[in-house]
Amino acid sequence: MAHAEKVYKQRDGKKTKQFTWRVKYRAPEGHVPAWLSKSGFPTKKTAEDWGNEQERLIREGTWIDPDKRTTTFGEFAQTFMASRQKRGRTVGTRWDRLENHILPRWAGVPLRKISWFDVDSWQQTMPVEDVTRGHCVSLMSTIMTAAVDAGYITVNPLFGRRRTRATSGESARPKASKMRRDAGVRPEDAILVAERLGPAIGMHVLAVAFTGLRWGESLGLHRDNALLLRVQPWGSGTFVCPVLRVVEEYAEYQLRDKDGGKLGWQLRLEPTKNDGSTRDVDVPPFLAALLRSHLADWPHERVFATQSGQPWRRGNWARTFRPACDGRPAREKRQGVAYRAAWEPILPGLDMRALRSLHDTMQSEIGVKEPLAYEAAGHRRPGIKRHYQKPTPAMRQERLDGLEGMFWQAMANVGLRALWGRVDLRKRPA
Repeated sequence: MAHAEKVYKQRDGKKTKQFTWRVKYRAPEGHVPAWLSKSGFPTKKTAEDWGNEQERLIREGTWIDPDKRTTTFGEFAQTFMASRQKRGRTVGTRWDRLENHILPRWAGVPLRKISWFDVDSWQQTMPVEDVTRGHCVSLMSTIMTAAVDAGYITVNPLFGRRRTRATSGESARPKASKMRRDAGVRPEDAILVAERLGPAIGMHVLAVAFTGLRWGESLGLHRDNALLLRVQPWGSGTFVCPVLRVVEEYAEYQLRDKDGGKLGWQLRLEPTKNDGSTRDVDVPPFLAALLRSHLADWPHERVFATQSGQPWRRGNWARTFRPACDGRPAREKRQGVAYRAAWEPILPGLDMRALRSLHDTMQSEIGVKEPLAYEAAGHRRPGIKRHYQKPTPAMRQERLDGLEGMFWQAMANVGLRALWGRVDLRKRPA
């Protein structure tokens, strides 16, 4: 039970007759100290009423420790980031959003003074793409929910709220497409870029386009996990096809200490990010033939790597890949420099993510069933159907036949019968 006591004022080190009231109330179990107090009340009743209210809040579990009430968003964000052990890339992305967008505005604001109105108004003014605004608000909400769980605030004012999207001014103007064609990348584009880059690098391009591997997954593919066999009963016989087994990936990110200090960039091999990403991807016959030839000549453990066997860094890959897509001028021969022919553009803006998207688009075009389409892409299918519907050998064969047909049609469209002048892929007569 809260109780009040007089606190006499002092002047020149001597107690006067003037006083206020101080209330003492019992802290939650396990709190140090066991009793808390607050001074400055004008009457005994107001002091005891305030103390009784604190004890009521403690019983209900909604009491906030006075030491936490002034905690700012920036202070708790440091605590949050130090306590969340995520994959390296996730940690780096969170720190980037905090440092570049969130903390400059919210670092010094007490948690209890953050309102949805202020956050929604702020995010509309951010000079970034709308998707980045959404990610920043989502991260803020995650941190605020953690603050509720840690007893710093009683409610997260951002939870479940829908952002206001600006519909006038600059935000209303259509964004320029990253690629030249509105329809996106075609299988013909993937083939032309692969042919231009040569067998080692071109094999990487084709594999992503016709299997849908993520960038990090393709770098992490070990030759021991390439062209394994899937064997399943099928009717009165057996379904057999080569697969790529995805169990790990390379991730490139900036290392941080527990306080968010930058420690330099790191390229690390990590397990796949979730159970859905760990999978076997069926390989079409043409790609299996190319991969066999590639592995026979390739001396390194990782199937797709630099000529020295090291994983590609994004900067090095861009310097190699971008000219093949965007084109390049001719370079005249001079002392110490060899002649280099000009390249006409194939598809400016093409990147590896667009090639992964191409695979999923082709799956939709050939009618790949949902259970297999989600599996091949490494996505977790939403809803209850993922527990009931499973890929069958018939679905798998239908997908392989469809991708095989699309490849050969694309080869015919660009006038090729073989790739890199070294692997003849002409179909043998039945």
